[in-house]
Amino acid sequence: MEQRIDIYKVAPPEAHKIMMEMVKYTKTTGIDRKLRDLINIRASQINGCAHCLNMHTADARKMGETEQRIYCISAWQECEFYTEAEKVALELTEHVTLIPTKRVPDELYQRVREHYDEKQYVDLVLIVNQINSWNRISIAMGMTATEK
Repeated sequence: MEQRIDIYKVAPPEAHKIMMEMVKYTKTTGIDRKLRDLINIRASQINGCAHCLNMHTADARKMGETEQRIYCISAWQECEFYTEAEKVALELTEHVTLIPTKRVPDELYQRVREHYDEKQYVDLVLIVNQINSWNRISIAMGMTATEK
């Protein structure tokens, strides 16, 4: 795939600003930075967004995330090195990303709430939604992963 359209040149600055405001907000939440990176990676894996995977795995490494946790994120259910709070956040990520088929069942909501309060639940959902939006933009525009 090659770049179709450079969205940053074509879209009005207001459009980019709106997307960046969401990113800025998610950075101000009480959700741990490493968990935000793991959410970004897992949603990007599900969506098949190489551009975002490349970016967020690099970000995770810069924040001190281990290679083991980055490599195993697609099999988080079978790993003992993610906390229960991280696991339930990753499960929520999968359900929100695949909402047409998975939905967010009450049972999952209750398990998330065992680890996160009401505001944190909202923040988790917003984090998942912002990466899903970026994935869809990146894929639709033909953005690819580039070596740095």
